Amino acid sequence: MSETLPRAILQRCQQWRGKTVLRYKANDQYRDLSWNQLAEQIMAFGRGMVKLGLEPGDRVAILAPNAPEWVFADLGGMAAGGVTVPVYHTEGAEAARHILRDSGSRFLFIRSLQMARELLPLLDQVPQLEKIILLEQHLDDPRVLALDAFRHAGDAAADRVLQKRLVAGNSADLATLIYTSGTTGAPKGVMLTHDNILANVAACAQRLPVGVDDQCLSFLPLSHVFERVDGYYFMLLQGVSIAYAESVDTVPADLQLVGPTVAISVPRLFEKVYARVMERILSGPWLKKQLFFGALAITRKHLAATQAGRTPSGLLETGARLAREKIFSKLAAAVGGNLKFFVSGGAPLARNVAEFFHAVGLPIYEGYGLTETAAGIAVNNPVDLRIGSVGKAIPGTELKIADDGEILIKGPGITHGYWNRVEETHRVLQDGWFATGDIGALDAEGYLTITDRKKDLIVTAGGKNIAPQILENGLKADKFIANAFVFGDRKAYLTALLVPNFENLERYAKLKKLPYLNNCDLVSHPQVLDLLRRRVSRVQNDLAAYQQIKRFTLLSADFASDMVTPTMKLKRKVVAEQFATIIEQMYLAQDYGNHDSSHCIVDKQ
Repeated sequence: MSETLPRAILQRCQQWRGKTVLRYKANDQYRDLSWNQLAEQIMAFGRGMVKLGLEPGDRVAILAPNAPEWVFADLGGMAAGGVTVPVYHTEGAEAARHILRDSGSRFLFIRSLQMARELLPLLDQVPQLEKIILLEQHLDDPRVLALDAFRHAGDAAADRVLQKRLVAGNSADLATLIYTSGTTGAPKGVMLTHDNILANVAACAQRLPVGVDDQCLSFLPLSHVFERVDGYYFMLLQGVSIAYAESVDTVPADLQLVGPTVAISVPRLFEKVYARVMERILSGPWLKKQLFFGALAITRKHLAATQAGRTPSGLLETGARLAREKIFSKLAAAVGGNLKFFVSGGAPLARNVAEFFHAVGLPIYEGYGLTETAAGIAVNNPVDLRIGSVGKAIPGTELKIADDGEILIKGPGITHGYWNRVEETHRVLQDGWFATGDIGALDAEGYLTITDRKKDLIVTAGGKNIAPQILENGLKADKFIANAFVFGDRKAYLTALLVPNFENLERYAKLKKLPYLNNCDLVSHPQVLDLLRRRVSRVQNDLAAYQQIKRFTLLSADFASDMVTPTMKLKRKVVAEQFATIIEQMYLAQDYGNHDSSHCIVDKQ
């Protein structure tokens, strides 16, 4: 019998019964749910869906933050034969309306009472949506069903139907529609079958060593394929318990409360941690600074030896071990004290950040995947590790590089296409090969390196091809730069929008006794502009002239939430449109030497 996600996970529920599987935070304390309780809730939600009239193949949308109820709705909906459709709970009612309408969802699980109220006036534009199941509180509207009423609606007849559908489920059945969070254009529904997901999970299990004794902290949105497949299905099928962070803001505190052995994240988190650690050390006492950087030199040397395939000397091995135990132990304690490794995905990880975490004993295994590939199809691991790459392809997946440098993928995890978009499906799927839209390279040993998105490559007026993310990562490595957007397509030179690290910039301003009232004053100050120009020049000192930023604009606030994807990648088209006037101003002056031209962006976001 072919396998499905709910059947596979219900089998694990039988296997591990009373052990803890899910943890959630209530009143600042974590509460535990067992595998038995998970099975009960999957079946209760499944019966509720059958009672509401769900038919096999019907779409069931979920608009909620990470929590056990998300899992119950997802697996319960699938168990009843439904196709689940995640919706980002932070994207707003209009974005939700598009996904609900495009997917033809009949039912919607929603957590936020406020979002439910915002959606109700739009429901006339989504005529096929029959019922909203509210996961918290109550709303007096005939279209809205309270959670308790839903959960207890199922009866013996509904249970018999549910049992039959569970048995009849096939691995080739559509499991989910995941809408791309894409940096351009309207989101497209990616069709993934049970087999797409289960095949990738089984292959990843051969690469990442986790099991029943491990615990994962979940904080990336479950609506994104990375967290959905790798931080949820993969973890459950391996027997790993999952603790849900209260919010992104509480992640540092939740890491210490939970003490996970594994966590998956996007590079932005690692960049922030790295910047904070380095600033604290650099501004600390002289002796502490010497000890830290001396220890870091030893562990980097040890890392370089292992990456080069050499066996470190006994002295270097001992030195690296002592450095991690005596000097870097506080860093390990800050993430709970039990962490074996992080997994990074969603965007390229800066090499210096990756090397730092590996050196201090908190390895980050960078991987690569897309919504269309059912998440990760390549990943580094403890055995096969090459920093700067995204690892080797997982078992069963093939990679090749097209003549123009685009990465092509073939394997069991590849989508069957986009929902109701035949032409767009045909453009990216040819003879079983999926065209990723990413530019990369494969070395002789099979390690894949990502350069940039094909559509994001900058082609200057002089015909030079430039990968902006590489430059942006270099800029963000500086202690005074928190975020960066590089522009220059069809232009004579590159420009950038820079978001300062205001914590470090305020320290600098106080040290130099610079007067300012707010961030706008700060970024407009001539000494600040001069400081940032010197920092930018230092970052790009070794780059070719055409790769160097000639002018920049300092922003007084970070890019607004509608300018970034849920995995914190910039929506390049949106940013370019929002700042079009300011970008154009940077090209009005023909004097390339006027590097201090900047503009204060009032924080309207």
